[in-house]
Amino acid sequence: MVKYRPDVDGLRAVAVLPVVLFHAGVSGFSGGFVGVDVFFVISGYVITLRLLSDLEDGRFSILDFYERRVRRIFPALFFMIALTTVAAWFILLPPNFNDYSKSAIATALFGSNIYFMKFSGYFDPSAQLRPLLHTWSLAVEEQYYIFIPIAMLVTYRFLKARWLLVFMPVVLLSFALSVYGSMTAPTANFFLLPTRAWELLVGALLVLAPPPVSSNRSVAEVVGAAGLGLIFFAVFTYTKDTPFPGVTALAPVLGSLMVIWSGTAHGTLVARGLSWRPMVWTGLLSYSLYLAHWPIAVFFRYITLREPTFLESAIIVAASFLLAWFSWRFIEQSFRVKGNPFPRRRLFMMAAAAIAVVSGAGIAGVMSNGAAFRFPEFREVTTADRDEWKLGRCFLDVQQSWTDWGDEDCLLTKGHAENAMLWGDSFAAHYGPGIIRNAAEIPYNVFVYTSSGCPPILNYYSYARPHCQEFNSHALDVIRQHDVKVVILSARWSSLRSRGLDGLRSTIDALKDMGVKTYVIGQSVEFGASVDVLDYRSGNAETASWSSIVDPGINRELQEIVGNEATFIDPLAFMCDGQACLFKKGGALRYFDSGHLSAAGATDAVKLYFPIVGSPRVSELD
Repeated sequence: MVKYRPDVDGLRAVAVLPVVLFHAGVSGFSGGFVGVDVFFVISGYVITLRLLSDLEDGRFSILDFYERRVRRIFPALFFMIALTTVAAWFILLPPNFNDYSKSAIATALFGSNIYFMKFSGYFDPSAQLRPLLHTWSLAVEEQYYIFIPIAMLVTYRFLKARWLLVFMPVVLLSFALSVYGSMTAPTANFFLLPTRAWELLVGALLVLAPPPVSSNRSVAEVVGAAGLGLIFFAVFTYTKDTPFPGVTALAPVLGSLMVIWSGTAHGTLVARGLSWRPMVWTGLLSYSLYLAHWPIAVFFRYITLREPTFLESAIIVAASFLLAWFSWRFIEQSFRVKGNPFPRRRLFMMAAAAIAVVSGAGIAGVMSNGAAFRFPEFREVTTADRDEWKLGRCFLDVQQSWTDWGDEDCLLTKGHAENAMLWGDSFAAHYGPGIIRNAAEIPYNVFVYTSSGCPPILNYYSYARPHCQEFNSHALDVIRQHDVKVVILSARWSSLRSRGLDGLRSTIDALKDMGVKTYVIGQSVEFGASVDVLDYRSGNAETASWSSIVDPGINRELQEIVGNEATFIDPLAFMCDGQACLFKKGGALRYFDSGHLSAAGATDAVKLYFPIVGSPRVSELD
């Protein structure tokens, strides 16, 4: 029989509160996202404790295991999806509702971590407007639950419970993969089970191969306090720019492990604090609270298109607790109390029906183009301007290698004595239409050499985009072959901040050695939503501005890295007045999503600050 530990429920409160406060916009909790890692350790510990008890008592049953998981996870999840869908119907504009519908299907099938890995990073601006983003962690756990009961059964019966022999290599391999992925595939590393499994298995090994319990109470006190300190260290010092998970995940994971272990045999000060009734109560609500808080925060940001004030953050937190209590009291408990009115057969049928209904509603949302009829006055932005990037030839997609680059086909201007090259990712390619339209003022033959997700950094490697390294290396061959005299580097530098921007030096140094004049265009404007949403909110005005979400500090960092070895250009100084940036001018949208320039925007941007076009003015306000 598994003994109930109130301190473990209290640890759930330590896990969920930073997550809620971080997502609600409360300052000081910049690393609140690590609460999910604490949850993983707790889940690994609690689930394994029950499975081992069943194995040792001869009561192990796969059906019993999945029945418990369905009772625990499905009712509150599908209740929250139902509420979120109703709210999304009235609030989300067609493109966002279309995306929501796809994510609802993925969530119902417990594959949302894969969906969000493919279509956004956890900290991307677009992610802040996705009401089901937080379900990625549930998907990871459900995928883990496919393997763990079978693995434990096989190890117990056929390998004589040699737990370390079976599970420790998996822990080490998963951790090593996570460390590697934190630098080479950060998005996949964050979302996928192979790089997260070690966190759950660490909790499992605390049950299967526990360290000896110290007879010295003082040791337990120190270990418990140190463990809690490690968790708080991560919560208060990590930021969205911290490479995570990987080595940095050791703090919350080992901290959780230490807290659980220290409370196993001793009533330590930490264990007593976690067993305090308000902490236990919050821990009991933690699952419903986790489900409730994120959609509330997302809908607030979507309606206001800004960060909440302190008072508004408090209201988000209070509303999350209220909804969580209702879900826990009337939904969760209805399916988990003894004498349950929902026997296994009926429960599984209801679960299948819930999956089918949510999936069907999601398919309907996608097929109706995000139920566009709800907002007849909404005008969705077109991406036709992107066709001018010469897709597949001069702007390569993630499946293409440098051999597909179009060479002479990628000359945007011709007839001059010297050659220049624009090198980078999509945030370089978006200047192409502007270069064509300003060709008369550009005294160079300009090659465009761009590829999706490949910043112009020679030592850059991405597991998700392995072609980038060869693509960037070949850029030097293009420069030599065409005797390029001037190179302009541009990228979405904000996506590199967590890795570190210093890698740019490798490119600058190589170009300097080649005697090439180098310009670096810094991070350009990005908004918290697509410009069609901003346009609708602005009443389709002829000219309109909105706040950029780009931290201007990133361009100061870039400028320091560039130093005197190249010329740095800050687009924000030309396209914005402080944080207010024109997204529409003379009836024309200057962007076709939340950051890429449209043809009209690129025409203005090139005229204003592209380095080889005359002398850039001080700002657009001139």
